[in-house]
Amino acid sequence: MRASARKKAGRSRRTMAELGEADEAELQRLVAAEQQKAQFTAQVHHFMELCWDKCVDKPGNRLDSRTENCLSSCVDRFIDTTLAITSRFAQIVQKGGQ
Repeated sequence: MRASARKKAGRSRRTMAELGEADEAELQRLVAAEQQKAQFTAQVHHFMELCWDKCVDKPGNRLDSRTENCLSSCVDRFIDTTLAITSRFAQIVQKGGQ
């Protein structure tokens, strides 16, 4: 490891060790938020796979009306779910800020 890299690594370790309680709490909050984002993203991908498996029998150049209607319904449900989750997160944030 180069000397400058060792110095940076040492500073990083000292900086992390010197974090105060407020800094640690903020870091934990940021990590929790990132974990929630990752979980939400995983759920979105899972939901998209379910819609695809349910609606698309065989991919082709065009969508038939049944497939189009099915995908449209899936998108509508996805939007409804996203709005409900967003609303719930807003309520949680608002309660936490009071």
